[in-house]
Amino acid sequence: MTCYRFASLVCCLIGLAWLCAGCRINQQSTNLEPDFYRALYSGRPDLQRKRVYVVDKGDTLQLINPETDSRENVASETYRPWSFYSAEVDVDVFTLPFKVRPAQGNLPPQLNSNFNAAVYLGKRLDFHRYRWQQVTPTMEVRQLYSRGFGYGIFAGLGSATINDVVTRNQLGFEYEGVVLNGGAAVIYDARIFNVGLALGVDHLIDKNRQLWVYQHRPWFGVLFGLNLN
Repeated sequence: MTCYRFASLVCCLIGLAWLCAGCRINQQSTNLEPDFYRALYSGRPDLQRKRVYVVDKGDTLQLINPETDSRENVASETYRPWSFYSAEVDVDVFTLPFKVRPAQGNLPPQLNSNFNAAVYLGKRLDFHRYRWQQVTPTMEVRQLYSRGFGYGIFAGLGSATINDVVTRNQLGFEYEGVVLNGGAAVIYDARIFNVGLALGVDHLIDKNRQLWVYQHRPWFGVLFGLNLN
């Protein structure tokens, strides 16, 4: 398979993964969950990037300053263009349906679908903004749109096919080797599940690691994960 066909396949799978995530993340909810947020845009310098506790009551937002214990009610006409964001530590478990390994010597790029699972630790950023849908000339319905992104590191366990082809004809048999993998990932947080891109390396743990052409060589893949927090 040529590099062009590999690139086309990867692009299609990434596009499908992001489309699936977008279908989930764009479902509208009504109210912002009560929690600490920072104002990404409010038109008020005193609130910009400031950490406040927000209680969404529909027609008003109650802003609670944790430092001064002050409370302020903001009418919908005022907070209409506002947007908020929050940041927190993210812990996920994910699988990699496939890895794309770049060419090594005479070996062309490889698409591997061996078992791989890993634990991910990173930072998640959630962004929230309001929209109003015009139902009639005198009636509007408020909707809340939320999107989440993250970045972090991962470590896990997987398998790799070890044979003559990937050991420069020095093995003489074939088996499934156990590999430790690690690297970095960027994710699109779809609440129930995550989808994103991973860049990592593998470490074959048995004695043939010195022969394996992919030992500590970078690969990339698409990841799917289950949000644990």
